[in-house]
Amino acid sequence: MLKTVKKPDYEAIVIGAGVTGMYQTYLLDQAGFSVLGIEAAADVGGTWYWNRYPGCRLDTESYAYGYFALKGIIPEWEWSETFAGQPEMLRYANYAAEKMDVRRLYRFNTKLIAASYCDDDTLWQISLDNGETLTCRFLISATGPLSASRMPDYKGIENFKGDAFHSSRWPTDEKGEAKEIDFAHKRVGVIGTGATGVQIIPIVAKSAQDLFVFQRTPNWCTPLGNSPLSHEDMDLLRSRYPTILEYVKSTDTSFPYHRDSRKGTDVSPSEREAFFESLYDQPGYGIWLSGFRDLLLSRESNQFLADFVARKIRQRVKDPEIAEKLIPTDHPFGTKRVPMETNYYEAYNQDNVHLVDIREAPITEFTPEGIKTADNFYPLDVVIFATGFDAVTGSLDRIDIRGKEGVRLKDVWADGPTTYLGLQARGFPNFFTLVGPHNGSTFCNVGVCGGLQAEWVLRMISYMKARGLTFSEPTEAAEHQWTEEVYADFARTLLAEANAWWVRTVEKPDGTTVRRTLVHVGGGPEYRKRCEQVAYRDYEGFELA
Repeated sequence: MLKTVKKPDYEAIVIGAGVTGMYQTYLLDQAGFSVLGIEAAADVGGTWYWNRYPGCRLDTESYAYGYFALKGIIPEWEWSETFAGQPEMLRYANYAAEKMDVRRLYRFNTKLIAASYCDDDTLWQISLDNGETLTCRFLISATGPLSASRMPDYKGIENFKGDAFHSSRWPTDEKGEAKEIDFAHKRVGVIGTGATGVQIIPIVAKSAQDLFVFQRTPNWCTPLGNSPLSHEDMDLLRSRYPTILEYVKSTDTSFPYHRDSRKGTDVSPSEREAFFESLYDQPGYGIWLSGFRDLLLSRESNQFLADFVARKIRQRVKDPEIAEKLIPTDHPFGTKRVPMETNYYEAYNQDNVHLVDIREAPITEFTPEGIKTADNFYPLDVVIFATGFDAVTGSLDRIDIRGKEGVRLKDVWADGPTTYLGLQARGFPNFFTLVGPHNGSTFCNVGVCGGLQAEWVLRMISYMKARGLTFSEPTEAAEHQWTEEVYADFARTLLAEANAWWVRTVEKPDGTTVRRTLVHVGGGPEYRKRCEQVAYRDYEGFELA
C-alpha cells in the first residue's frame, strides 16, 4: 500500500531575511511554492540591520556586491560611494524588499528555536519562540556566516557600570535607529582589532577623551580607498552591469579582481616593489586578490608581500614600538580576512589613543569602573566589544536542529562540518544551508555568490516537485568525498596556518587539537561547475525519493 504524503503548512521555510534569504524567498514565491520566511529582526537586511556601529561599511565594491541591481531587479539604484556605508546598505536592502514584495512572506521579530525532522512524514517541524509550531517540506537556512555574535566571558563583566555592548548590537533609539553616541569627554575601550574594530577605532578616536584599544592579535590591514560615486560614474556602471556580472562570476571569489599570472619569485625585487605599490594604492581587496598567483601557496611569495605591508605600517605609525605591536607575526598575509581600513594606523599617532597588548598582559577582570589587566587598571566609561562571531555554523548551533532519529546537527558537526556541496548533510533530509559550511558562497562575495546559490537550490527543489519527489539526502559516499576534498584543498594552502574565523579549532579531552575548515577554497567557478554537473546528472550524489 502506498504511503500518503502529508501536506505541510508550507512547502518551504527560509530562515533569515538578509540579502540571500529574502532572494531565496522571492524566488520560491515566484516559482509558485508556498513559502514562509522567519526573521529575528524587526525587518529585512540581515547583517546590515544588526551592525550599526560607526564606520560600518562594505569592503566589497558596492556595484559588485549589489546582486539585485546586477540582476536587473533594482537597476535604478544609485550608489553614493564605491564602498557603501551601513545606512545605505540597509536602504538598499529595504528597497529590494519592496521591489520583490517579500515582506508579506515573512514573520519578523520571530526566532526559530528548534527544528526536528519527522521521518514518517518527511517533513520538518519547527518551533518558534512564541510557542507556535509549523511544518514544511524544505527547510532552508540563510542565517549568514557572520551573524552569531561572540562575547568574551571575562570575570566580572556584568559588574561594569558604564555602557557596554557588542558591535553588532549597537544601541538604538525608540525608532530602531542607531544612537549617535557622543564620545567626547569619555574614556572608551574597544576590545578587538579585526575587521569591525578597525572600522570603529578611527571614528571613536576623533572625539574620545581617551581610547584604549585592547589588542590580542594584530591583523594585516590595508587601505580601503573609498570615494564618492557621481551620477556619471553610476550611468557608466549601469551600462556595464551585464559585463560586470559575468566577470565577477568568473573570478574565484566573485570580487572584481583576478590574480596576476606570475609567481612572486618570477620577478625582480624592484618589479615586486612597484607591483605592490600599485596594489596598495588600489581601492579594495586588490592587494589580497590581485597579487601573485602563489600568494596563498608559497611561503616565500607571501613573505614578500608581508614584508612590504609591514614597511607601510612602520611608515604610517610614528612610534616604532607601537608599530611593531601592530604587525602580525602569527599568520601569513591574507590567511585571515584582511581588514580594509581608513586612517586606522594614523589613529595611533594621536595622543588620546593607547594600544594595550593583551597578549603581554591579559585582561584579568572587569570592575564597575573599568578593566584590569595583568599589569594595569584602565578606568572606562564605555566598552565596545568588537569580538567577532561564531562564524558560519554558529547561528545553526544556536538552533536545536535534529535530523533523522533525533540526532543533533551540532553533535554531528562537533569536530567540523560534513556536507555534500556545502548544501546538505546526511541525516538531515531536505535541509539546505545557503552560504553555509563547505559551499562556494561562504569564502566569497556573498552578495553575488549567495544569489547564485539560491537560484541553484530553487532549480533542485523545482526538479523534485515536478517529479513528485519529497525526499533529498546526500549519499554517504558523496558526502565523504566532498568533505575530504574540501579539507584537502584547504590543507594545501597557507590558510591552514592561521586561526581565522573560517577555521574551527576543537581541543580534545586527550589534549590533541582538531582544526577543520568551515569554507570551500576551490573557487566559485569550479564550485558552480561541480554543482551544474550534479544537476545535469539528475542530482547525482543525492538520494531522491
